[in-house]
Amino acid sequence: MRWLALLLLIVNLVLWFVPASLSPPASVTRSTGTLPRVSSLKPAEAVRAPRRTVTECLSVTMGYFDNRTEAVALAEELTPEPRIVALERSLTPLHWILIPPQPPEAARVQFRELYLAGVDAYIVSRGEYQNAISLGLFESLEAAQSVLAEKKRANLNVVLAKFPRNRLGYALVFQVESRSETEWVQAVEAETGREFTFVESKPCEGVASPEKNP
Repeated sequence: MRWLALLLLIVNLVLWFVPASLSPPASVTRSTGTLPRVSSLKPAEAVRAPRRTVTECLSVTMGYFDNRTEAVALAEELTPEPRIVALERSLTPLHWILIPPQPPEAARVQFRELYLAGVDAYIVSRGEYQNAISLGLFESLEAAQSVLAEKKRANLNVVLAKFPRNRLGYALVFQVESRSETEWVQAVEAETGREFTFVESKPCEGVASPEKNP
């Protein structure tokens, strides 16, 4: 019986250890703690919706010309031929020596006295200085101040005012793409041999501006 018990014990031990030794070893993953290099990664291709290119139309006005004939002659040399528009432009005001406004009869009496004395004058007929007496217009402030002092020495009640003035001129109008505005102006100046003193641009009439993406 003792040998039989020993034999059973040996058989149990063999059945226990042999299957464990025959099973495949589990794979072991070791972390090195190192990130992969960016150059070794394949970037994902981003899918983007195609964007439509929208070019804004600009109306570019270039001037000035003193008369329409000159503007037409220059426009006919250009392709495409531009439109011609009339523009009223403000010029530097003149310096105006005045005897201040007074009642109409008093202004006529004083004007008659100045006329008989040989003074070049006229009565202002309308506007802010109606019924004032004008004694001269000057571009130079120094010249105006000199004459003003002279009139005051002659015991005349005179003041110095600004005389606004405008002049009608003409300009060429082109319709161009916004991205080529500068190049267009330079090309026109180079082709015509003229440097324009007035250049203004604005969106073309009747053309909606493109919506701007956020």
